[in-house]
Amino acid sequence: MRWKGIVWYLLLAAVLAAALVYAFRPQPVPVDLAVLERGELTVTIDGDGQTRVREVYVVSAPVPGRVRRIERHVGDIVVANETLLATIQPTDPAFLDRRARAQAQAVAKAAEAAFALAEAEQARAVAELDFARTELGRAEELAKRGNISQRDLDRARLDVRTKWAALATAEATVNMRSFELETARAALIEPGDGSGTGDALCCVDVLSPVSGTVLRLIQESENVVVAGVPLVEVGDPRDLEVVVDLLSGDAVRVRQGADVRIEDWGGVSLGGRVRRVEPYAFTKISALGIEEQRVNVIVDFTDPPEKWQGLGHGYRIDAHILDWRGEDVLKLPLGALFRDGDSWAVFVAEAGLAKLRHIEIDHGNGREAEVLDGLSEGTSVILHPGDRISDGVRVLSRSGG
Repeated sequence: MRWKGIVWYLLLAAVLAAALVYAFRPQPVPVDLAVLERGELTVTIDGDGQTRVREVYVVSAPVPGRVRRIERHVGDIVVANETLLATIQPTDPAFLDRRARAQAQAVAKAAEAAFALAEAEQARAVAELDFARTELGRAEELAKRGNISQRDLDRARLDVRTKWAALATAEATVNMRSFELETARAALIEPGDGSGTGDALCCVDVLSPVSGTVLRLIQESENVVVAGVPLVEVGDPRDLEVVVDLLSGDAVRVRQGADVRIEDWGGVSLGGRVRRVEPYAFTKISALGIEEQRVNVIVDFTDPPEKWQGLGHGYRIDAHILDWRGEDVLKLPLGALFRDGDSWAVFVAEAGLAKLRHIEIDHGNGREAEVLDGLSEGTSVILHPGDRISDGVRVLSRSGG
């Protein structure tokens, strides 16, 4: 009986030991797997962009004055040299302070006095001319009788002509003083005086320079403007292009004529083609406050206008410019890649174990990379390996495969 008890205790200890070994043995780490396959791989240069009318005309005020309220609205159709965009009329005179009014009144009184003096001079010139004519008549009668010499007759005629010239001078002086008086009185005009400036002959009409659509009203309400102030933007919304601003380091990789995919504008994916990479870079502050050198890339639509007719001037889009395309490429998900020293590496799932492999890659986009060496088609790689994964660790696919 004593030996039977010992055997039972030994069996129980063996069972407990086996249970502990089984409980604390290393368990397979669940992982996500991806199988390498061959196919097409495209590498794009991505950037934000905006649509814009190819030729935008900014209509400005040709003269200073008061622009009346613009009756056009955004989206209105305009015809070149026919559609009235704005009307500019003269501005009211400025207010006079006490000193300016006193000076203007003194100038007006001086002009009135000068005008009266000129009229008096004119009256004197008329009287002298009448007297000279009478004297000439007497001289001619005496000359017929031979009582005066020819020289005295010529002098009388000269005196008449001289008085005629003096009268003409006096009349011109009266006209000049009259205009000076009008000028002096005009300096006294203040806002609200007179009948206003509503006559159409006093105004300047601004017509549309091109046919198209009103894109933006820069100055809609009535206001006083100076020459050159922008009033309206006009363009043809059917003639659109896309402007994509890229970092200068990315712009140098863009080729003229490269294919472009335009997305995230509110409709279907559109095709485009790079027309020009501008040679001038500009500085732009990023959302993080970092100064960046950006370059504008101009893209033309290759799809018919019917597909992008919902777009307008200044709409935001996402542009993907083709940089490289491979037709039969061994592709690896980027989530499986990590750096091991100076090399790229992945973990391969073989017979339930994780195996470290160093590989060579080339082209890549935000999702996949081209594998040049180290892996073959059909190999299963571990996606997003964590710190529990190392070379030789047992792994188990979460999908059950």
